[in-house]
Amino acid sequence: MQYKATTPDEYIEAIPEERKEPMRNLRKVLLDNLPKGFSEEINYGMIGYVVPHELYPDGYHCDPKLPLPFMNIASQKNFIAVYHAGIYADKDLMEWFVGEYHKYVKTKLDMGKSCVRFKKIDQIPLKLIGELATKLSVEAWIEMYETNIKKK
Repeated sequence: MQYKATTPDEYIEAIPEERKEPMRNLRKVLLDNLPKGFSEEINYGMIGYVVPHELYPDGYHCDPKLPLPFMNIASQKNFIAVYHAGIYADKDLMEWFVGEYHKYVKTKLDMGKSCVRFKKIDQIPLKLIGELATKLSVEAWIEMYETNIKKK
């Protein structure tokens, strides 16, 4: 779902009450664990963590006016989602995440290409999400991104 918010705080205030605390917890985990250099902003109508233009002037290839996206969190209609571009771009990272997931959560992993959906919002594996956030530095993400873009 899209919320009319211009800041992460406004976003959290706009979502349903039962989603606010899980989203605050996700946000805190990401802010505590993302490597230095990523910036938090509203990105694609979600709370996003991006490589700012100051560090990567080229921006996102689909729209260079936008900073390079890395992670997003969102309250969707039927779930809370964590989007991580690295698990889409790096097979080894995705395999690591899938392998670790069941150590934290007993429910079935509901995952798309870069999206992990949590329908049971009381079972979001915050520690695992935090560890995932640490796996790629800004520099490593830029290098991976550029390598993948050149392949296309």
